[in-house]
Amino acid sequence: MTTPVVSIAYHSGYGHTAVLAEAVRDGAADAGATVHLIKVDGISEAEWELLDSSDAIVFGSPTYMGTASGAFHQFAEASSKRWFADAWLDKLAAGFTNSGSKSGDKLHTLQFFQTLAGQHGMTWINLGLKPGWNTSESSENDLNRLGFFSGAGAQTPSDLGPEGVHKADIATAEHLGRRVATTARTFAAGRAAV
Repeated sequence: MTTPVVSIAYHSGYGHTAVLAEAVRDGAADAGATVHLIKVDGISEAEWELLDSSDAIVFGSPTYMGTASGAFHQFAEASSKRWFADAWLDKLAAGFTNSGSKSGDKLHTLQFFQTLAGQHGMTWINLGLKPGWNTSESSENDLNRLGFFSGAGAQTPSDLGPEGVHKADIATAEHLGRRVATTARTFAAGRAAV
């Protein structure tokens, strides 16, 4: 069985996004992947090389003012060296974000990640979940409680610390990690068979 390598490239301003990054890591590891957590605001050359050798890269950032954080934008711009070399061509990509509001324009952050992945020629993995908490009988404790499809969206009240990240959002991030690892294994096995 092929062991996929999944790297999570993320920025966390106040710790909330780090909680989600760890949940993505746990989900991917539970699905049998080798996983690397990479903080993009202090990325080393060795960590860039880890991204280059990964089967999948999961992007994560808080949503600030309707987009990814400034630190994540700097990482994205620095990734242009990889773009010139096609270093991430045909890798898998996915994303997650957190904001203080239920919407908070998180979709824009996920679309920014999708565009970044598209520019690198990567294949995007969506969340693969139906929306939760959208009927009178459902609950805020449902997976995908905020109803995102393109990635994992989380909401934490802005007056709470990392301990306030909603358990359903953590579980949704774990689901994303498992989905990425499973898809990466399938892609790696397909490449090996060709």
